[in-house]
Amino acid sequence: MSSRPPLRIGLSARIFHPEPGASGLKTKTLLVFEQSVAQWAMTRDVLLLMVPSVVQGGELIRSNIRLRDYAQYLDGLILQGGADVSPRAYGEEPLRPEWSGDPVRDAYELELVHEFMEADKPVLGICRGMQLLNVALGGSLYQDLRTQRPDTADHESGHYDRHAHKVRFTADGLMSGWFGGLGEGQVVSIHHQAVNRLGRDVLVEAESEDGVVEAIRWNGDSFVCGVQWHPEFHGAGGELLDCNPLLEAFLAAAQSRLPGL
Repeated sequence: MSSRPPLRIGLSARIFHPEPGASGLKTKTLLVFEQSVAQWAMTRDVLLLMVPSVVQGGELIRSNIRLRDYAQYLDGLILQGGADVSPRAYGEEPLRPEWSGDPVRDAYELELVHEFMEADKPVLGICRGMQLLNVALGGSLYQDLRTQRPDTADHESGHYDRHAHKVRFTADGLMSGWFGGLGEGQVVSIHHQAVNRLGRDVLVEAESEDGVVEAIRWNGDSFVCGVQWHPEFHGAGGELLDCNPLLEAFLAAAQSRLPGL
């Protein structure tokens, strides 16, 4: 193990809200992360800490700790997948009630992104996390690819972590360089929303064969990058893209921001 202290990486929480008519634990707000994404990050010497949402009222007593304090303390942030981003976050009304997303989680993660960017700390978005980054930077999403982009293939599947397709990297893009100049790769990607209008200074780093954005990067001073696919589902070997270079680029950006370096 390195003599340097391990990097402290934050992981945003999935939020499960109290269910009407439920009993026991399901009457509570639950903050969770999917174990596979945590284990992917922890294949390197990092301390992974879930960042709790800040209470905005209710019976709990809110402390003086803010999300800004987490951005100051941690060395980087990973946004995990989960519920839809609410169309209201990018100025639209949901076309269907089931596409309303989770505005509570949106507000929490949008604040997290802005605080980490303000602190000049790297941010990596996975699946929903990539979409959230685009919205945070002023972009928009397709609420549903099947209805709004019927020319595309089916990007949503009940096969979940076994649903894979090819992506093509942007020539001369940073991500292509991270992957050693690789032109394409097979990835696990499951989603029905997708990037529509790009946010400010957001560049496309990879697309699917039918033209759906699969990776983005902010062309700013700090590392802000997102992938539509799930690198945590890519095991060693096999036909799927080895995503270790993505993790290493993110952690190298975090390491470079440490004092004295």
